[in-house]
Amino acid sequence: QVQLVESGGGLVQPGGSLRLSCVASGSIFSLSIMGWYRQAPGKQRELVAIISNYGGTNYADSVKGRFTVSRDNAKNTVYLQMNSLKPEDTAVYYCNYNTRLDSKGPYWGQGTQVTVSS
Repeated sequence: QVQLVESGGGLVQPGGSLRLSCVASGSIFSLSIMGWYRQAPGKQRELVAIISNYGGTNYADSVKGRFTVSRDNAKNTVYLQMNSLKPEDTAVYYCNYNTRLDSKGPYWGQGTQVTVSS
């Protein structure tokens, strides 16, 4: 089993920045993909950004150039630096951990609310 604990959400004005963190614990494999998804009210959950254990990344078009995903493999932690936030970025952000070495996955965090409003 894997547990994911997110932190760093909150209320920020348009144009502001936030940094999300997610710590993974339990049966962690280094060969994995970690990342972030989000779900706004009335919408489906969507990919925001993911990063592999060797540093390969993938971003949603809507956040390219504004968000940066990174990870610290030694700390089993993934980060999401969010800059130039827009009201449409408002959503619950979920951390995700996935590896082909664990058939019980993928695993999700409990979610952290990000609200962008003036």
